[in-house]
Amino acid sequence: MTHQLLVADVLARVEAVREEMVDVRRDLHAHPELGWHEVRTTELLEKRLVEAGLSPRVLPTGTGLICDIGAGDTCVALRADIDALPVPDGVVEPWQSTIDGVAHACGHDVHTSALLGAGLVLAGMARDGQLDRRVRLIFQPAEEVMPGGALGVIAAGGLDGVRRIYGVHCDPRLQVGQVGLRVGALTAAADKLLVRLTGPGGHTSRPHLTADLVYALATLVSQLPAALSRRVDPRAGMSLVWGRITSGSAANAIPSRGEAEGTLRCLDVNAWRLAEELIPALAAQITRPYGVEVDTEVTHGVPPVMNDATAITILQNAVHQTLGSSAVAPTDQSLGGEDFAWYLEHVPGAMARLGVRPPTLDTTGDLHTPTFDPSEEAITVATTLFTSTALLD
Repeated sequence: MTHQLLVADVLARVEAVREEMVDVRRDLHAHPELGWHEVRTTELLEKRLVEAGLSPRVLPTGTGLICDIGAGDTCVALRADIDALPVPDGVVEPWQSTIDGVAHACGHDVHTSALLGAGLVLAGMARDGQLDRRVRLIFQPAEEVMPGGALGVIAAGGLDGVRRIYGVHCDPRLQVGQVGLRVGALTAAADKLLVRLTGPGGHTSRPHLTADLVYALATLVSQLPAALSRRVDPRAGMSLVWGRITSGSAANAIPSRGEAEGTLRCLDVNAWRLAEELIPALAAQITRPYGVEVDTEVTHGVPPVMNDATAITILQNAVHQTLGSSAVAPTDQSLGGEDFAWYLEHVPGAMARLGVRPPTLDTTGDLHTPTFDPSEEAITVATTLFTSTALLD
């Protein structure tokens, strides 16, 4: 088959599964499941892959699965994340989430349906004798749970025999039809930080006789990010942002306990590794004058996603040949975290940013918000990208 006929065949096969994949995405969106609880999602994927004549293997954790297509000593891996977020669904559609407080607010339903579509296309090509390689589908659980379900996939042998791995991530800043590509760091390292302060408590009329825990907590919350900025190379782009602060229950009582919780993000992997020791030391120094006890937990999340140059070239060729050269868009490194980075610690690969902004809109809801509403045309784009990348690598 000539190159032109092969491209036309891929596009025709993708179009043949388009409507089914839109239906799959809507079904997944209506029935979102949090990390490590993606039972229904896993069953749906397993059933459809078996119907396509494939032999998927459910991961030992009970959710997520791996499925090889074709034959070969090594393989290219394509990965999608399948979990949802503890965020309400604010997009009013017939396929709105039926689970209170849970939604696919990061587009994992788009990633998953697109990878399933690519699997069906590649399975059809294998049956027709047109697949001369082995391709591995990885439907990964718990991307949103630090340090990420990718570690479980790796522990289960998910990268055995893999020579390169590819993934996509929805990007509401890019118009649907565009694919953002970047060599090197695409995301940031991301950790979760929890600081607990304890003290004897007491009456607000006598703060000098106890430990003014709320004042100490407020000082910590305001000064720790500033102190970090003076102890870490500013080129590292380290950012500590608090998301939750709790303490006390009465206006005239100094509480005995308080907590602050947030995320630490960093563009530089070396600075990220230093933070685990630096943050507890700074927290102790800041709170020492107030007579409280401090306990600091830094939960390592993920390192930055580091896109391999060869893998980006292959993705770029795949976009050029199937979507057109104008579909390639530049993209910047972000402070977001992605556990796809763990795969890249073992094998080369790359993650592409998938445009999901409808062409009729200047802006759309951001990731991790109730109003995130990706264009479903992005499913076909991602299915085409997954399929053509696997055939070109």
